[in-house]
Amino acid sequence: MLPSIASPLTLLLAASYALPSFGLYFYIDGVTPKCFFEELPKDTLVVGQYTAEEYNSNIQAYQNNPQLAIQITVDETFDNDHRVVNQKGSSSGRFTFTAGDSGEHRLCFWASHASSGGWFSNNPEGVKLTLDLAIGETSEIESKDKDKLADIVQRVKDLNSRLQDIRREQVFQREREAEFRDQSESTNARVVRWTLIQLALLGVTCAWQLSHLRAFFIKQKLT
Repeated sequence: MLPSIASPLTLLLAASYALPSFGLYFYIDGVTPKCFFEELPKDTLVVGQYTAEEYNSNIQAYQNNPQLAIQITVDETFDNDHRVVNQKGSSSGRFTFTAGDSGEHRLCFWASHASSGGWFSNNPEGVKLTLDLAIGETSEIESKDKDKLADIVQRVKDLNSRLQDIRREQVFQREREAEFRDQSESTNARVVRWTLIQLALLGVTCAWQLSHLRAFFIKQKLT
């Protein structure tokens, strides 16, 4: 059974289609969902923000109810009602989707109590749902998303810059370590070389002294 379509809502959407974004409100009686159709070009971004208020007979006015849950579906009617959005959230929130192809899309809204998951058909006044729908890249909602995305991109760039600085510091430290190691090896080699030279000189000196003493003793005996 297809959801019912509110004709005043359809006329309102048709009148505001030329605008990149529009806001409206409609009522959900808790028995049947409210749906409307939107013709979207391919790759069009749609961002919706909604707020639902339940009628309170005690104060005879609509007010927020934390137990209220809203379910949203978006179907591509041109593609055998292929569903691109099936989202259930709290009494206020947002939904986004991108048209995969050009054609008519059906957007439907259900309301229920989050605690029991059942409909509130005992409330004849139902729920008032305020919808702010933004279509296209020039919408205010998407601009906010772009600002947030730009901030995230900037943070990523800053992190990449810091990472590059750390890598350069690591390379510099490795170069200094290699230079220090080369200097240490060169110093050790010179120390070993001079030690060998000193040992050789000491050996030659000892041999000369022994030879001189031997000649001296021989000469003393002869005299």
